[in-house]
Parts: sequence; structure tokens; C-alpha cells
Amino acid sequence: MERIAVKVARLDGNEDLPMPAYESKGSSGLDLRASVREPVLLKPGEIKLVPTGLAVSIPRGYEAQIRPRSGLALHHGIGMANSPGTIDSDYRGEIGIVMINWGTEPFSVRRGDRIAQMIISRVYAADFVEVVDLDETERGHGGFGHTGIV
Repeated sequence: MERIAVKVARLDGNEDLPMPAYESKGSSGLDLRASVREPVLLKPGEIKLVPTGLAVSIPRGYEAQIRPRSGLALHHGIGMANSPGTIDSDYRGEIGIVMINWGTEPFSVRRGDRIAQMIISRVYAADFVEVVDLDETERGHGGFGHTGIV
């Protein structure tokens, strides 16, 4: 697996929280943790911004994608309202997680809880070339479910 250096700054008061980390050798996402002083209660249908206490410097040509954790989704109905979130290479502010409770029960986010995962991905800049006609494909204009259910 190719590796790149990503600078991470802990914001004041977050020295007790672990740095983002891969939880297994095959993980593609680094776990991000909640930097809350008191538990944050997410009621069903509620959206809240949960801080991580971290800021990053992503190298130019890369982005950080912030994605929900599957266990929180499956067991509690907790996800992200803007999934995946994007951290651009020129953003230097705190990483915040836009959490939503799609479940039927209130959910409490506590300090240090693993609340999201961050994936570092290469990004390509596109140069758009305006044309009159596009090349033909077998699919053509077929969209949204045009290939059927099975």
C-alpha cells in the first residue's frame, strides 16, 4: 500500500485523545474520535456537528473523505448527513462530523468515541472540453434502475 505523510494537529485540550489510526492491517479508513467535554445526545431525526479536536494538512493532489462507521449505522442508526464529507488539501480548520440519528432511539456520543473514518484519496483536476455531441455507448441515456432489480 502506498503511503503519504499527512500532518495532524491536535487542538488545545485534546492531548488525551488518540491520533487517527488504522484499527487493522487491512483497514482503509482511519478512525476519528469525538472531542466533546460532555456527552452529546442525538435524538431520532436530529443532526449535530461533533468536533474531533483535530486539524490536518492534506498534501495537494489528495483529499480526505470522511465516512460513517458501519457498526454505528447497523446497531444504532447513526450516520453522517453529508456522507462522504470532503476535506480539501487547503482546509486547515477543525474536522467536524455532521452526525445524524436515523434510528428510533436517542444515541449518546461520548468523549473518545470512534464516530467516523477518514480515507485519504488521490484527486485529479479535470479540464472540461465543451463538445456538441458525446461518444455513443451501449447504455446511452439509461439511468436510475434501467438495468432492472436483479
